[in-house]
Amino acid sequence: MPKVTAQGKTFECDRGANLRQVLLQNGVALYNGQAKVINCHGIGTCGTCAVAIEGEVSEANWRDQARRSLPPHSPAQNRRLACQTQVLGDITVTKYDGFWGQGTAIAWTPEG
Repeated sequence: MPKVTAQGKTFECDRGANLRQVLLQNGVALYNGQAKVINCHGIGTCGTCAVAIEGEVSEANWRDQARRSLPPHSPAQNRRLACQTQVLGDITVTKYDGFWGQGTAIAWTPEG
């Protein structure tokens, strides 16, 4: 089973599990500020679940690519939408600041 490390927690999930669901089920604060209330609930349209990921995950699908190509995101940033990402192997997750997680300052790291 793949291991996910985020916000000082490490937990296992099934291979192919949806990263957004895994993070939320394990008490990780995926959303910044009011985005925890105002988000698309996983359909890939808002972009507030953007995170940086190291490790083996699915290729970015068209929803992920399309949303991250629009402001305030940039395709040049190393981010993915957690709601459109499947965990395929051990990963670490980092969240950045900004309503959409598009900022440059780290909100939390894999270690905490």
